[in-house]
Amino acid sequence: MAKGNIATNNPLERSGFASLDQKLAFARRCSHEGVLAGAKAAVVASVATAIPTLASVRVLPWARAYLNHTAQALIVSTVTAAAYFIVADKTVLAKARKNSFKLPSNSEA
Repeated sequence: MAKGNIATNNPLERSGFASLDQKLAFARRCSHEGVLAGAKAAVVASVATAIPTLASVRVLPWARAYLNHTAQALIVSTVTAAAYFIVADKTVLAKARKNSFKLPSNSEA
């Protein structure tokens, strides 16, 4: 039997512009949701980090002596960036995993 004549239900082997457009739209939607979730997490993380950092610099003598403005900004921005990338990555992977196990519809076969 020739391989070209066998119709497969595997979504990875199907080709076509409609299927490709659907995949691209899904990828855009997943990445957009990841960006939004990451931005929300970054805002929360920056506030949750900035308040104790600034309070400790005013109260603790060690922090006042060793944490200048650059160090404070570095602490806050590092936590903010880490929160953004971790949450965005987890969101995109969760959406992709959730939708990868869906069965293909009969209209696509």
